[in-house]
Amino acid sequence: MKIPTLDEYSRKYDHVSFHREDGILQVTMHTGGSDLVWGFVPHQEMGYMFADIASDPENKVIIYTGAGSTFIHKEDLGGGKPDAKIWGEHVLPDAKRLLMNLLEIQAPMIAAINGPATVHAELGLLCDITLAADHTVFRDAPHYPSGLVPGDGVHVVWQALLGLNRARYFLMTGQELSAREALSLGVVNEVMPQTELLPRAWELARQIRRRPELTTRLTRETMLMHLKQQMLAQLPYGLALEGLAAADHWPDHFAAENIAKR
Repeated sequence: MKIPTLDEYSRKYDHVSFHREDGILQVTMHTGGSDLVWGFVPHQEMGYMFADIASDPENKVIIYTGAGSTFIHKEDLGGGKPDAKIWGEHVLPDAKRLLMNLLEIQAPMIAAINGPATVHAELGLLCDITLAADHTVFRDAPHYPSGLVPGDGVHVVWQALLGLNRARYFLMTGQELSAREALSLGVVNEVMPQTELLPRAWELARQIRRRPELTTRLTRETMLMHLKQQMLAQLPYGLALEGLAAADHWPDHFAAENIAKR
């Protein structure tokens, strides 16, 4: 089997750029070189991208960040209204691939959350070390506040980080957490000005590189075991419930949105 190389997969994705030094791979999400706008295309790309990263043995440590001043804060679904067939054949497998392939990366991951993370914040929070710029805010905007079940992994991740009661409040009220509040709750590990974020991420990555490589990979595997079991058990069911809610809510939602634009 041919193992993918960075030169090959770095040209495959429109919403990700890569830079690697001494086995440290910086992965930067973007749209046109600036802040990422989330949508169905990035949703699909990221899952395959995580698989390529996981398959490349030259990736020893991963730094995961966003371009501009936001991590994932903007979303454009293009007015799409997925029916049951599209949800089952595309949205559900893409969502499973997105999170499970991230969790299958054995190289330790450092998230450098460079600003507001109100869409799929869990992608950064599933990393082993999470740094946040001091202007970062966390929120789950696309799900319950937008009429959808928070079923595509956020129900697992936020309960693990906040506990049951705080997670339910966070998801069902649209609560916004500042970077400092997230630090006090144990959601992130360090908070700093954005200008210091990537230098600190690289400092930690180089520190990890000084440890035995196999020990480091197996440490990540050990620490993720329980979370992977939870995700395997709960992610497909949560996505199915989210799809039911989408089928009920989205047709009226997008119809009203289109009328408002006229």
